[in-house]
Amino acid sequence: MELQLKVIEGLTVNRSAVERRTASLGGRRTVKKAHQAAWLLRAIQCMDLTTLSGDDTPGNVHRLCAKAKQPVRQDILETLGLDSLHTGAVCVYHQYVEDCKRNLEGTSIPVAAVSTGFPAGLSPMRERLHEIQASVASGADEIDIVITRAHVLTGNWQALYDQMQMFREACGEAHVKSILATGELGTLTNVAKASMVCMMAGADFIKTSTGKEPVNATLPVALTMNRMIREYQEMTGYKVGFKPAGGIRTAKQSLDFLILMKEELGHDWVQPNLFRLGASTLLSDIERQLEHFITGRYSAYNRHPQA
Repeated sequence: MELQLKVIEGLTVNRSAVERRTASLGGRRTVKKAHQAAWLLRAIQCMDLTTLSGDDTPGNVHRLCAKAKQPVRQDILETLGLDSLHTGAVCVYHQYVEDCKRNLEGTSIPVAAVSTGFPAGLSPMRERLHEIQASVASGADEIDIVITRAHVLTGNWQALYDQMQMFREACGEAHVKSILATGELGTLTNVAKASMVCMMAGADFIKTSTGKEPVNATLPVALTMNRMIREYQEMTGYKVGFKPAGGIRTAKQSLDFLILMKEELGHDWVQPNLFRLGASTLLSDIERQLEHFITGRYSAYNRHPQA
């Protein structure tokens, strides 16, 4: 849709109200026993299993893809009455997109590539667009792009909109996730405005963070972005997805985000097509919780193969 500056300028966020709402979430909403196991399995289905390290190798990527195809030990799955389970996607740098496609051949697991000068997003625009096109040509199903934070911090909403439109066009048929890097945007009002501008420009998902900022995914930021997704749906009828990423390491944190999605946006947003958890170490803790549900004992981390 066209950029609606009056809508953007009218957005404000009451930080204290947001923080009160999210602070009470864990105490008001809990799931136990079989219900908790079911929600944790859904968290795995919505997980973008990620490796974005400077020391990544083809061997690391092969192991990541194997873990995406078999995220939970087979004996645990069989005890829970499941034949198979896989993660929502695998997320890597452009260099490893083709490796992932080979390793995931025969599955429905999409490959997501981070792009546009990740994580800073400050490389020349021509290079950022070329990077997107190269990843799509290599087979990436989803592109996680990084916005220019300066456009948000200076209130240059037209520049952000134009940039996001160019990214959207370069992605073609691939889904585009717009990374806001919320820990560097200063205020929740800026988060709300940036979310709305990116959705107006065609983002399929809005994503909290690169995982490289000092502060990444938090519940107040998630609530703010969820409210913008709801407002955008009311304006257009179009559903935009949400991806919290960075710092989500425990099963309890994944449940908090799932509960927030369910309460704020409804059942559709606890499905992989509209909700993803960006994580690398979260899966091991979820596996431990599932084994505890079955046996009543917590196992050592080395009993669960690392991604």
